[in-house]
Amino acid sequence: MLEIIKEPWAWYIAGPLIGLTVPALLIIGNKPFGISSSLRHICAACVPANVNFFKYNWKKEAWNLFFVLGIFFGGIIAANFMLNPAEITVNSNLKTELAGYGITDYTNLVPAQLMNFESLFTLRGFIMMVVGGFLVGFGTRYAGGCTSGHAIMGLSNLQLPSLIATICFMIGGFIMANLILPMILSL
Repeated sequence: MLEIIKEPWAWYIAGPLIGLTVPALLIIGNKPFGISSSLRHICAACVPANVNFFKYNWKKEAWNLFFVLGIFFGGIIAANFMLNPAEITVNSNLKTELAGYGITDYTNLVPAQLMNFESLFTLRGFIMMVVGGFLVGFGTRYAGGCTSGHAIMGLSNLQLPSLIATICFMIGGFIMANLILPMILSL
């Protein structure tokens, strides 16, 4: 059984399992699904400042904090006890392209040449980790939610703003992966 859990799951198994969270949350108590809102809940609980954005009943959404905590601890458990020792499978054409940028280590989920403490102090690492993190946070706030909230929960509830946000996420992802990321990797 543990071997099945360690292997990547096919889209036709993982996708429906993720999709089933929507009706489960709606049945449990009309709860919205999204990860980015948990940061707002944490700030509302911990920051005693007089900021209107944090003045709401965050305790009503405490379930979301437990959900995110479960994701965090699940990630720790998976990384420490369920790690697949085989090298990450990467398409040979992509390997050739990435080798041109100096990325050759596929022993981790994220190549070590991209995400490590030393690369944070390079221009490429700073742009990818700090500027990229800022842009993700800004975009999440500007769009009124993250990809999981819009693409999973919002689309299943037939919300037009979620459709628009998801289309923009996809367009932004295509532009980033095909135009901007190659320029950043060549730094």
